[in-house]
Amino acid sequence: MVEKDLKKGSAELLILSLLEARPRHGYDLSKLVETLSGGVVRFHVASLYPLLYRMERRGWVKGRWIEKLGQRRRRYYRLTAIGKKVLSKQRSSWLEFVAAVKRVTGGQHA
Repeated sequence: MVEKDLKKGSAELLILSLLEARPRHGYDLSKLVETLSGGVVRFHVASLYPLLYRMERRGWVKGRWIEKLGQRRRRYYRLTAIGKKVLSKQRSSWLEFVAAVKRVTGGQHA
C-alpha cells in the first residue's frame, strides 16, 4: 500500500486523469484506481467522496445524478474546462517531480 501522504498528494491527479476519458461515478473511479494501480492505491469512500465534492466546488468536475433502469441512482462526474487545465498543470508538475526523484535516487552519483 502506498504511503498515505503520497496518495494524498496524487489523488486529484488520479481522479482527473480517469475523468479525462469519460464521465464516471465514484465507485467506478475507486475500482479503476485500484485495478490500474495493481492494488497499490485504494480509495475508501470516506476519502473519495469528500475529494470529489471539493473538486466540484472548485469547478474542476461537474456532477450529475443519473438513474438507469434496474440500477440505483448514481452521481456521474465529468471533467470541466477548468479541470482540464488543472489536469494539464498537475501532469506536468508530477512528471517533473518524478524525473527529479529518479535523478536523485537513480544510483548514478558523482
